[in-house]
Amino acid sequence: MPFIDAQQAVHKEYDVIVVGSGAGGGQIAYTLTMEGVRVLMLEAGRKYEPSEAAMFQTPDLAPLRADATPEKPFGFYDATVDGGWQVPGEPYTVGTGEGETDFLWWRSRMLGGRTNHWGRISLRNGPYDFKPQSRDGLGINWPIAYEDLASYYDKVEMLVGVYGSHESLENTPDSPDGCLLSPPKPIVSDLLIQRATHKLGFPTVACHRAVLTQALDWKRLPALLHPGNATAQKIIAHDMRQRVPCFWATPCGSGCAIRANYQSTTVHLPPALATGKLDILTDAMVAEVKLRKNGRASGVLFVDRRSGKTLESRARVVVLAASAFETVRILLNSHPAGSAEGLANSSGRLGRYLMDTVGSSLSGQIPILENLPPHNEEGASGAHVYVPWWGYEAQRAGKLDFPRGYHIEVGGGRRMPGFDTLGGLEWLTGGSYGLKLKEDARRYYGSMVDFAGRGEMIPNEKSYCEVDSQVKDRWGIPVLRFHWQWSEHETRQAAHMQKTFADIIESMGGRVEKPPEKDGARAISAGGSIIHELGGAIMGEDARTSVVNPWCQAWDVHNLFVADGAPFPSNADKNPTLTIMANAWRVADHIVSRMRRREL
Repeated sequence: MPFIDAQQAVHKEYDVIVVGSGAGGGQIAYTLTMEGVRVLMLEAGRKYEPSEAAMFQTPDLAPLRADATPEKPFGFYDATVDGGWQVPGEPYTVGTGEGETDFLWWRSRMLGGRTNHWGRISLRNGPYDFKPQSRDGLGINWPIAYEDLASYYDKVEMLVGVYGSHESLENTPDSPDGCLLSPPKPIVSDLLIQRATHKLGFPTVACHRAVLTQALDWKRLPALLHPGNATAQKIIAHDMRQRVPCFWATPCGSGCAIRANYQSTTVHLPPALATGKLDILTDAMVAEVKLRKNGRASGVLFVDRRSGKTLESRARVVVLAASAFETVRILLNSHPAGSAEGLANSSGRLGRYLMDTVGSSLSGQIPILENLPPHNEEGASGAHVYVPWWGYEAQRAGKLDFPRGYHIEVGGGRRMPGFDTLGGLEWLTGGSYGLKLKEDARRYYGSMVDFAGRGEMIPNEKSYCEVDSQVKDRWGIPVLRFHWQWSEHETRQAAHMQKTFADIIESMGGRVEKPPEKDGARAISAGGSIIHELGGAIMGEDARTSVVNPWCQAWDVHNLFVADGAPFPSNADKNPTLTIMANAWRVADHIVSRMRRREL
């Protein structure tokens, strides 16, 4: 990929500056450049080339057999080459007030951001998810509805390549014919889970994931993605032919040299660069948005991490897509004349209503899966199936003590062994070593199942961030202080997850690794640990109660837009990445339309 240096970025005037290169930034840059807009993308992290991914490296070739370390929390081969919950020289602080709990902030300092290591589960928000407050009086409604994003979900699925099925389930939208790829077949443990959940009264269905199970239809799709734009159609048709379907051999999280899975670096950036309209500058830590005298954004101030110099780049429009809380940090550190409250903060809502996904997990062992013969039918390295939320009727009837739902992500099978193949067996064996340990490892390998709940968090006033003026990062930029509290809505949901997981395992004839946690406050994962950060610059219909309008345009700054998860007014139980991309495409179309009318 071609890159520019900091001096080139400074001496060139752009139509749009996009801060961030992940799901939101990648999608915005793709859509804009395909329409002929000149874009500068600023990425705080290092360069990354997916063709160099360590796809075929096995654990025995890595330090500690590729196990997790503080520097590589998802393992040595994880595609996140720089980043994590702790980034050297880039601290953050956490409040310790009454009722506040721990918070973990993940940063991905590399081109493509978090799209390089995510689980690729790609679920559409349903109609209920856009209007939650109207249904039960809790939380905040979106100023847009499912119908406003439906066609953009279609486009993202066709561009990215998402596998899945049509199930006609409540608040779990089906995609139109021609959008989804065929899902891989369930593996043995999936079929057992499916049978168990059916007995318990809820479904297990094909997961929706951004991995190519077949070649993209490069003859049909380009005209649907870019109607009337022959140049864009030609570019994306060529690019689709460069992507190869998955051959089910290596972990998606290691990166994908054949471009079978979705990463911004495998899907969005190559065709955007092919337009000749995109410049990428990495190692550019954006500190603040700069304003003209008329109150409009003139560009951004950034630190060149290689030289340490502070520089400024200019454009007609600025789009922040640095990840939700990093975007908020940039806005809080941007001070228009006479204001110490941050940019685009006339409502006082900037940094408010932070959200993560509710998480809880439980594992078990299934005797019928012991001592299976070696086979090569494990398919994709991520979920083939999942359990969508099934409890809407029970909630309407008041039979559950929490108002919002969760879905279940399942794991099992006999993929590449790791440390846990030998370790962590004591609860089954009572402890063994030598030949007996090897026999136990062979016996139990492939007989474990894992369940992870992913549930909706209702935004609350007590989960927010602010600038910690006493602490700065290595670049001299003030850091964020987080304040985090779960409500009983979330902790009760987490307790329900634990009971459900145990019920499934027992229905499979298995045994749980540990008793399900009945105390939801102990069962729930720490805030930020699921890495679905949302909110902080929410969209709304009223400038008095929101930061951006329904087009994610700052109420206070006419040519400033936000295109990551920061504008989300709520956090459905669906993983947010697909919705971030769909909304970013919609925002980009709006920017193009306004530019053509010379309104930006």
